[in-house]
Amino acid sequence: MKTSLSIVILAAGAGTRMKSDTPKVLHTLCGKAMLSLILQQALELSDDIHIVLYHQAQKIEDMLRGEFGALLDSTLHLHTQDVEHFPGTGGALRGIESKHNRVLVLNGDMPLVRFSSLKALCARTESIVMSLLWLQNPDGYGRVLLDDKDCTQTQSAPKVLKIIEQKDATPQELEIQSVNAGVYVFDKEILARFIPRLSNANAQKEYYLTDVIALARDEGVAIGGVFVNESEYMGVNDKIHLSLAQEVLLGRLREQAMANGVKMDMPHTIYIESDVVFEGECVLENGVRICGKSLVRDSHIKAHSVIESSVVIKSDIGPMAHLRPNSYITDTHIGNFVELKSAKLEGVKAGHLSYLGDCEIGEGSNIGAGVITCNYDGKAKHKTSIGQNVFVGSDCQLIAPVCLESNTLIAAGSTITHNVPSGALAIARGKQHNKLGFFEKFFGKAKQSN
Repeated sequence: MKTSLSIVILAAGAGTRMKSDTPKVLHTLCGKAMLSLILQQALELSDDIHIVLYHQAQKIEDMLRGEFGALLDSTLHLHTQDVEHFPGTGGALRGIESKHNRVLVLNGDMPLVRFSSLKALCARTESIVMSLLWLQNPDGYGRVLLDDKDCTQTQSAPKVLKIIEQKDATPQELEIQSVNAGVYVFDKEILARFIPRLSNANAQKEYYLTDVIALARDEGVAIGGVFVNESEYMGVNDKIHLSLAQEVLLGRLREQAMANGVKMDMPHTIYIESDVVFEGECVLENGVRICGKSLVRDSHIKAHSVIESSVVIKSDIGPMAHLRPNSYITDTHIGNFVELKSAKLEGVKAGHLSYLGDCEIGEGSNIGAGVITCNYDGKAKHKTSIGQNVFVGSDCQLIAPVCLESNTLIAAGSTITHNVPSGALAIARGKQHNKLGFFEKFFGKAKQSN
């Protein structure tokens, strides 16, 4: 249920430490952009979400329109920060008019946070609530000065005195272990009162949102702190952080799948993405990779197989098979080193070493080793249609567009360029000739074996 809460997501930064042309918030974990992951959680809480952009804003907007287009302008509102005049996190909130009187501020590089913990943060009633971490090594974080110098992460509701950015901290302040996790809840009136009063008189010459804490404290505003889980509130600043965050998300996805009945061999070797759906009783062997919007139902995916944006129902796949996007597989056996792409197979056996692209194959058909649907003529892709109870021998090339009607046989080694009518045997290969005595004529007298 949505709460009476507005949300602001800060996504304007350049993310230079990522060393990439991709905007920081568009880097992906388990197939989803960081910003998408945060928005999924935010949408559980609010009907008024503001996203602040600047660096490569158009790329980010394009992603949002592609994935959340129906919500833009009604629930999701895009803003472009005036970085030239008001850089920094404080500058990012200038000019934003929220619908509700409580405002949750999130960072676009915090992809692991969950709406359940955000809801707990928002349940606090102080005019300002901020998230805190207690770290053995606080390097890189803004330090948080609390009202009790001896307080620890066990204190349920510490009061916040001040936030000190690391670049502005004294040596003594750098020893503080309570740090800013970067998520805040403000009364709307607090932001309206203090954002215009922020100064950029600091090492970075930026307007810090954290300075609102000090200004508000000086005027007697109550500021509450909540210690939160580091694994949820970790920020992603470089590709090392990205890999660590993905491992956390993968752990969640694996646990969710196993809780729903999926059996995993060596779970830590299995990669699954956020949009993958499992139904019924499934088995995933070690090294399996399942990506995109895939559905796996009552199926066995064997070691080191890859499934991309495909549907697998009551089938066994692999080992070492590859289902490329838009494949639909039902009651089918796909064996070693078989690759499919945009293929629909129902009740089929394709045991090994085949490429089946842009094809449809009916029930009871058998595809021999080394069969290829030659679907590309250099300009366009073409379809191969194979009916029911078709036996395709080993090492055949099916030159699309072509149709093999039901109840047909294709002789091994054939190159099929024309349709094959029902009931026929198709043979398309050169006739074999045996030239007797040619070995000795070519090589000389044959050596006798012992």
